[in-house]
Amino acid sequence: MNEKKPSLTSAEVASLWTSYMNDCLATCMTGHMLKHVEDPEIKPIIQSAYDISIRHQEQLRTIFNQEAFAIPAGFTEQDVNVNAPRLFSDVFCLTYVNNMAKVAMMTYSGFLAMSLREDMRNYFTQALTETAHSYNQSSAIALTKGVSTRPPTIEIPKEPDYVDSKKYLSGLNPFSGKRPVNAVEISHLYTNVMTNTLGFKLCLAFAQTSPSKDVQDYMLEGKDIAQKHMKKFGDILLNDNIQIGQSSDISVSNSTTQTFSDKLAMYHMSVISAAGIGNYATAAAASQRLDLALNYERFSVEIAGFAKSGADLMIKHNWLEQPPGTKGREELARNKEES
Repeated sequence: MNEKKPSLTSAEVASLWTSYMNDCLATCMTGHMLKHVEDPEIKPIIQSAYDISIRHQEQLRTIFNQEAFAIPAGFTEQDVNVNAPRLFSDVFCLTYVNNMAKVAMMTYSGFLAMSLREDMRNYFTQALTETAHSYNQSSAIALTKGVSTRPPTIEIPKEPDYVDSKKYLSGLNPFSGKRPVNAVEISHLYTNVMTNTLGFKLCLAFAQTSPSKDVQDYMLEGKDIAQKHMKKFGDILLNDNIQIGQSSDISVSNSTTQTFSDKLAMYHMSVISAAGIGNYATAAAASQRLDLALNYERFSVEIAGFAKSGADLMIKHNWLEQPPGTKGREELARNKEES
């Protein structure tokens, strides 16, 4: 006799809904990339990422049907112009899969931590494992092909050391010198330069291929924000004589043909904006120099404002799909009185 499963918690409902939306997005993005990628080493990586997102959607639809859970509209082949010209270089496609795998690993680990039901924990464990495999595969190929940008190197410590002054934590006084950034701070500065580079390229691609003036302006604003943040983080590293290499192969074509629907492009921006705010929060907490933490907090507010403007634009055009929620008790009571 099968034991009845407990009801899904709100955390599990949110995790399933978000997973499905993100897998629909991934299918559309990697599906278009597959049509144009030529490098015989990169193409299997894109194919694998596409297959994973398709498989996840099938598994999630099965769960939705079992739970009488309305399947989200998400994104379909209607959100991709299969006849559009190439938009991304092969190296961009590889970098995109690698970076989105990083985002997905953090997302799935959070979903796993919030899940109680065994079948939910099993699903998110499997999804996390598959995404980690995709990250490892794409990282290995990038290293093999020499297109991977390595984080800065520093001298390896020979013995432990201790902070001997409160000045170690300072950095706001413009009249006193700042200590050099430490390894933890360097790692976050580097990561945020790289993620903003990808966001900059995506904004450029969506801006030049969107037929909507509203979307074009929004994406160009996102491009400017990403450029500003990249410069700030890069300048902090340069002040300590730490340089970051950039791959010129991570490029966007000159195509102006609409490739993805505006609904998809705007949702994609909301995903990477949320990831950016999460990255900045982590970096702020880990940075011991006060000026760095304040920079991250200030930039987080800027991204939050950008995301809010995007949500307003999506609502205006009826592109924003609403996550599952609860009914307002006061509204239910009023409706009952009126009936």
